[in-house]
Amino acid sequence: MSVASTDCFACAQRPLLGRRVALIHPAWHSCGTYRVVLGQIAAYHALGAEVFPIAISSDPGFVPGRNWIWKSFNQATPELDDGARYYGGAPFHAMLSPQFLRDVLWPYLHGDQAVIRLGMAERARLSPAIEGATFDLVHCNHFFLMPIARRLAGGGAPILLDTHDLQARQFALINETKLWLAPRASYESMLAQELEAMRGADLLLHLNAQEAEDFRALIPEKAHALLYPATPEAPTGPGGPDIILVASNNTANVESVIWFLREVAPKAPGVTVKIVGNVDAGVRSKAPEQYAAYKDWFLGRVEDPGVVYANARLALLPTISGTGLSIKTVEALSSGLPLIATTQAMRGMDEEALSLPGVVIVSSAEEFADALNRAAAVSAPLDEARRRGSPARRYYESRLSLAAYKASLGVLAAALISAGSGE
Repeated sequence: MSVASTDCFACAQRPLLGRRVALIHPAWHSCGTYRVVLGQIAAYHALGAEVFPIAISSDPGFVPGRNWIWKSFNQATPELDDGARYYGGAPFHAMLSPQFLRDVLWPYLHGDQAVIRLGMAERARLSPAIEGATFDLVHCNHFFLMPIARRLAGGGAPILLDTHDLQARQFALINETKLWLAPRASYESMLAQELEAMRGADLLLHLNAQEAEDFRALIPEKAHALLYPATPEAPTGPGGPDIILVASNNTANVESVIWFLREVAPKAPGVTVKIVGNVDAGVRSKAPEQYAAYKDWFLGRVEDPGVVYANARLALLPTISGTGLSIKTVEALSSGLPLIATTQAMRGMDEEALSLPGVVIVSSAEEFADALNRAAAVSAPLDEARRRGSPARRYYESRLSLAAYKASLGVLAAALISAGSGE
């Protein structure tokens, strides 16, 4: 092979070599969005780009330079320690301006979840190394961080926006459980803000087919692409005795775990489940009786979720609410474990995912309990070779792995940069 052909091969494998990518994401951890962000960072590195991950807090006072206030986030996100970290957040004094009180805080007291997030992002300070820097591409996660994306783009760099589901729908669900001043902010008013912010992006990326269909209808004038996220793979062994349920502390997960404890667990006596993640706090608050009855099942947040999958023999996905692609489901598929999942847990997947051998899909508590009792009676876990070769794992590798994501993202990002620079 000639030197020229070798160079061409390297360019094809790393089409973003030398490009600078600002990757903006909420300062969240132990959740699906964080797993997606890790996949984005890994893909850009593999494509040859220099990546600048920028964590943005929506809480007041989380400005760059206050190491003590960011300590908890840093400790919970050790995967980001390999490179430089960058931060953003609004100072306390920004909350005191008459404009903020009138245009942001007052609507928020009526339940406007969109305006508060956009308002905090607009007033965010960024790490000094980021302010004024130039980038070839700005990759923004969630519409409410678009004010920062536009600032970093500087009118020149293209902006790629990962929508992460229709957020106004999520805000409306959150508001159902909260007390707000009347009149409450409507779904329509929050959606209008979401769509307006999204119009500032050059390309909208969607995590599942339903989301892509919805947004194409809502903003037909924008460019759209369906790109399943690159969820970091879970270990496929060596295997062990555990039956696991992994969940973080958000509304949908809390509701799902409570449903499982109330409706399924009593129908599977003798079965012990390890419930992993900080969902324990939400269950303890919303359903103290169920939490007390199954307190020994809750392990809380663990430093390395991979260990949980490695030592398991069965994973449970008792999802009853939520929209968009379930990152927990993708993670479980990647582990190669036998799965018991509700139909809601498989949302956003194609038809093949609904008929994978080793994945039992149920539509009621009774079906879930029956499947759990049958699976629990199988004492021997799959070994690592069988898990790696399982249909669930192969499905993950073909559609949801880093390699699949990297290939598609490389094409999309390179085209955006080329169009933006006139190359």
